[in-house]
Amino acid sequence: MFEYFHKAKAIEIKALERLEGEGRLPAPFEGERPVFSEKLRRKAEQKGLAVIAEYKRASPSQGSIALEVKPDEAALAYVKAGAAAMSILTEKSKFKGKLGFIEQAFYGGAELFGLPILRKDFIFNPLQVTATASTPASAMLLIVKMTPSAAQLRLLREEAEKYNIESIVEVLDEADLMIARESGARIIQVNARDFTDLSVDLERPLGLARRFAGEPGELWIAASGFSRPDQLRAAKNVGFTAVLAGTALMRGGNLAESLSRLTGQGPDPMSG
Repeated sequence: MFEYFHKAKAIEIKALERLEGEGRLPAPFEGERPVFSEKLRRKAEQKGLAVIAEYKRASPSQGSIALEVKPDEAALAYVKAGAAAMSILTEKSKFKGKLGFIEQAFYGGAELFGLPILRKDFIFNPLQVTATASTPASAMLLIVKMTPSAAQLRLLREEAEKYNIESIVEVLDEADLMIARESGARIIQVNARDFTDLSVDLERPLGLARRFAGEPGELWIAASGFSRPDQLRAAKNVGFTAVLAGTALMRGGNLAESLSRLTGQGPDPMSG
């Protein structure tokens, strides 16, 4: 899976290299970026756990999910239902995303309500950080399996910080976590999905958090497969500050209702 995305992103990186050679790289966003980690911590203090609500049109495991939902519609729905932040998938080939979705969501509602945006993509080259900086994103995703070098992860994170963009560093196991910590990562995301067969095991993030969460200065996020209030409570109980949910919210198209149900504020259609 990661080898595929290394190859898939090569076209994007070559285009950025061409723009760099011509002196036409996009200028950095000059507006104010809401502080991603601050919003998560504040919401967690209020509600016990923060939710990062994802705009996810498609995925390798699910295929098309909700192609008709627009980024601005998603932003307003997530604000209404109390999301702490919004994640936007910008990868094209498997997730049917676009970098422009970040701007659409930001000016379509996220900016007005101070909703920070995470760019979720396969980022491993400094020019991809430059491209991210041209958007109003407050954070970007780095994946240890994609970039298994603490030095490179540190370089990418520090480059992003020049633009006031935080890095969420995703790990799958203890070895990844050690690399993330060596790189200086302060926001750790643990993914429940096994990228070799796309299966989901919630015990992976829960077990890792039981053993390692709680380090001073770190913020932990659980991702993939969290679709019920009891699963969110389990994440909170082992030390996660936030959960990232995507498919569970996008499926069916009623994003606000799905998020309210996930956080235990709305009716559960599986009950009764």
